Amino acid sequence: MRDVTYPAIIVTAKAAFRALGQRIHLSGTEHVPREGGVLLACNHVSYVDFVYGGLAANPSGRLVRFMAKREVFDHPVAGPVMRSMHHIEVDRGDGVASFRTAVDRLREGEAVGIFPEATISRAMELKEFKTGAVRIAATAGVPVVPVILWGTQRMMTKDRPRDFSRGRSIVIKVGEPLHPTGADPVAETATLHARMSQLLGEAVREYPADEQPPGSWWVPASMGGSAPTLEEAARLDAEEMRARARRRAERAAAKRQGNK
Repeated sequence: MRDVTYPAIIVTAKAAFRALGQRIHLSGTEHVPREGGVLLACNHVSYVDFVYGGLAANPSGRLVRFMAKREVFDHPVAGPVMRSMHHIEVDRGDGVASFRTAVDRLREGEAVGIFPEATISRAMELKEFKTGAVRIAATAGVPVVPVILWGTQRMMTKDRPRDFSRGRSIVIKVGEPLHPTGADPVAETATLHARMSQLLGEAVREYPADEQPPGSWWVPASMGGSAPTLEEAARLDAEEMRARARRRAERAAAKRQGNK
C-alpha cells in the first residue's frame, strides 16, 4: 500500500507536539509487532485520539489504519486526508463492509486501529465495549494489542472548550497482546475490557500529579475526579443522540418543504 501523505502528516504532527511543548510518555511499545497484521484497540476520551494512538506503533515503524465513523470521511477537508492515509470508513448503520475491509487489511499485514467503545467516553473511563474488535482479530487471525491514551481529553473532548495550552503531558500505555479465537466473543471482549481498565488505572496514577490535582474534570469520578459517572455519561449520551435525531428530522422536513 503506497503512502504519500501519511509520513508527511506524522512529521507535521510531531512538530506540532514539540511546538505545544508536550511531554509524551510512551511505554510498552515493544508489544506492537514490527510486521504482520495487528489490531490496536484504543480507549476513546478525545477527538484527537487517533492522532496520538498511532504513536503506539511508531517505534515499530508501523502506520496504523484507524477505523473511523463515516461522518469524518464526509467532511470536505478531513475526508480526503483520511482516505489518503488509507483509514477505514465505518457506517454505523451497516458495519459489514468496514468489518470486511479491516479483516482484509489485517490479512495483508497491516496495523489497524479500533475504538471498541465506538464513541468518546464522557466518564473518562471505559464504556461498554462492542465485540467488533475481538471478532475482527479472530477472523483475521491476528493479535489484539490494548492501547490506553491519557491526557488527550484535556485538549479536545465532548462538552468542553478546546484547549491547546502548552506544556502538557500525554501518557500512552501499550499492553501485552491478546489472541482472541472467536469462540466466545463476549467473554473475550470482557477480557480485553478488564485488561484495558487495568492499564487505564495505571495511566491515571502515573500522570504527573502537578497536572492532575484532585477533583480534575478530566479524571473519572471513581478515581477522585469530577467527570460524570458512567451512569450520568450514559444519560448525556442518550440526550445527545435524541438531539441529533431531532436535527436530522428537522433537516429532512426542511428539505421536503423546499422540494415542494
